[in-house]
Amino acid sequence: MAALQLYGTWGAWPLSPRVTAMDTELDDLRREVERLRGILPDRVDVDPDQVEHGLAKLVLALIEFLRQLLERQAVRRMEGGTLTEEEIERMGLALMRLEEKVHEMARVFGLDPAELNLGLGPLGKLV
Repeated sequence: MAALQLYGTWGAWPLSPRVTAMDTELDDLRREVERLRGILPDRVDVDPDQVEHGLAKLVLALIEFLRQLLERQAVRRMEGGTLTEEEIERMGLALMRLEEKVHEMARVFGLDPAELNLGLGPLGKLV
């Protein structure tokens, strides 16, 4: 800070590439925040009748995400030869039952299972 007062202005020092890169990153971040402000609603609509529906959708989407993740891991392990035939059968049956249960619960809440793939804006879809 004292050095800044000695020279009086930033113009007296050449900017290092590191400072310039940080400024560029900060500008990029500001632009991204402004872009997201245009995507997100100005306020959250907390309709009491829709809270249960929205919560069910979120929970079921997370469960479906985890199920798909477990399924992919099971396929990798199966292809890698680290599972026995019995383990493959049990895991396949468990994942199939979990998928059926998620779809059944979605119907209870009036959701189409395709709705469980939540949009994450610029990041794409959850699953």
